[in-house]
Amino acid sequence: MEAPIRAFAIATVFWGVAGFLVGVLIASQLAWPLLNLDLEWTTFGRLRPVHTSAVIFAFGGNALLCTSLYVVQRTCRARLFGGEPMGWFLFWGYQFFIVTAALGYVMGVTQGKEYAEPEWYVDLFLTVLWVHYLVAFGGTLLRREEPHIYVANWFYLAFIVTVAMLHIGNNLALPVDWSGKSYGAASGVQDAMIQWWYGHNAVGFFLTAGFLGMMYYFIPKQAERPVYSYRLSIVHFWSLIFLYIWAGPHHLHYTALPDWAQTLGMVFSIMLWMPSWGGMINGLMTLSGAWDKLRTNPGLRFSVTAVGFYAMATFEGPVMSIKAVNALSHYTDWTIGHVHSGALGWNGFVTFGALYWLFPKLWGKKALYSERLCSWHFWVATLGIVLYITAMWVSGILQGLMWRAYDELGFLQYSFIETVAAMHPYYVIRTLGGLLYLSGALIMVYNLWMTVTRGENEEVAAQPAPAPIGAPVPAPAE
Repeated sequence: MEAPIRAFAIATVFWGVAGFLVGVLIASQLAWPLLNLDLEWTTFGRLRPVHTSAVIFAFGGNALLCTSLYVVQRTCRARLFGGEPMGWFLFWGYQFFIVTAALGYVMGVTQGKEYAEPEWYVDLFLTVLWVHYLVAFGGTLLRREEPHIYVANWFYLAFIVTVAMLHIGNNLALPVDWSGKSYGAASGVQDAMIQWWYGHNAVGFFLTAGFLGMMYYFIPKQAERPVYSYRLSIVHFWSLIFLYIWAGPHHLHYTALPDWAQTLGMVFSIMLWMPSWGGMINGLMTLSGAWDKLRTNPGLRFSVTAVGFYAMATFEGPVMSIKAVNALSHYTDWTIGHVHSGALGWNGFVTFGALYWLFPKLWGKKALYSERLCSWHFWVATLGIVLYITAMWVSGILQGLMWRAYDELGFLQYSFIETVAAMHPYYVIRTLGGLLYLSGALIMVYNLWMTVTRGENEEVAAQPAPAPIGAPVPAPAE
C-alpha cells in the first residue's frame, strides 16, 4: 500500500510550492497593486482563495492523508481497509477536488465563505470522498492486530469525523441555476455564526488536531524516544476536542451576534491555552535525553521548531480573543501575522519534518541526499517566517491605532487611504519573508528529488536459505 502514499507525499510537495508561490504573488499585489494586471482572473480577490485553499487543503490536506494512511497501518499492524484501490481512489479524488475548486475561484464561482469557497457541486463530491476516507481509516482501525489504539490515531480520527460534520453543517445550500450558484440555508447573523463555527474549527481540527497526530508519531520516531507522557497525551486529546468546538464566536466580537455568545467564545478560547500548551510540553519533553539529535537531525529540528510555533500561536490566539485586545486587533494585519505564525511555523514546519523522514523510508533510501541542504532550508524558511510575522504584527497594531485615532475636535485623524499608504513598507517586508519561505521549499524539492533519484538504497537483510530436510537444527545463539 506504499504507492498511493508516495503519490500523496509528492502531491504535498507540489501543492506546497504552488500555494507558497501564489502567496508571494498576492503579497506582492498588496505592495504593488499594478501586479493585479487589470485582469479579472488575476486580481487579489480571485487569487487569495486560491492561495488559502492551496496551502490549507492542497498542501495540508495531502500531508494529512499521506501521514494518516502511513501511520494507521503501522500502528495498527494492518493493511489499509480497501487496499491499494481505495488508496488510489482517495488520491485521485482529492486531486480532482483541489483542481475543480481552484478553477471555480479563478472564474469567480464561489460561495464567498472563508475556507469554504467551493460551490455546492464541489462540496457534494468532497462529501462522498470524505466518507470513503473515514471508511478506509476507520476500517483499518477495526481490523487492527494491535489491541491498543495509538494516540496519533485518536487525533487523526477526530480530525476526519469533525471536519465531516463541519463541512456538511456549513455548506447546506440550495442550488439556483446550472452555473453553480447557490444560496445558503442560513442568513444574517445565523449564517455568520455557522460560518465561524466552521471556520475556527477548520483551524482547530484540520490544522491542529490532524497535525498533532503527525507530531505524536514523527517526533518520537525522529528522536528515537517514546512519548514523554502517554497519560498527558490522552488528557490533551479530550480537553482539546471538548474546548475547541466552542471557540468560534471570538471571530464575531462587536457584531450583531448576542453578547453572551461572544463572551462564551472568548472564555473557551482562553481555556484552550491549557490543553494546547499541555500538548506542546509533551512534544518537547519527548526529546528528554535526545536534545543532541537537533544538531545531527535537521528533520527533527523542523518538527521541534514547529512545536515552538504551535506554542506561540496558541498563546497569541487566546490573547487576541479577549474583547479589549480584539477591539484593536480585529480586521487588521495582526490577525494575518497570527494566522501565518501558525500556518508557516506550525503546519509548514511539522509537515517538512515529516516529509524529510518519510521520503527515504518510502523510497527505500538510507538517508537524505544532503543534510546540509536540509539545514539551509530550515534557516532560510525560519528567517522568512520571522520577517513575515513581525512585519504583520507591527503593521496590524499600527493599523488599529490609526483607525481609532481622533483629533481634538473628535474627528478621525487619518483617512483610510492614509492607513493603506502607511502599510506599504511592511507589505514589502512581508513579500520578502514569503519569498524566503518559498525559496526554502524549493531547496527541499531539490533535496527530496535527489534523495529519490541519487540516494543510496537501503540494504535489505538477506534471508538465510532453508536447511535441507532432515538436517539438524542449529542451536540458538546465546
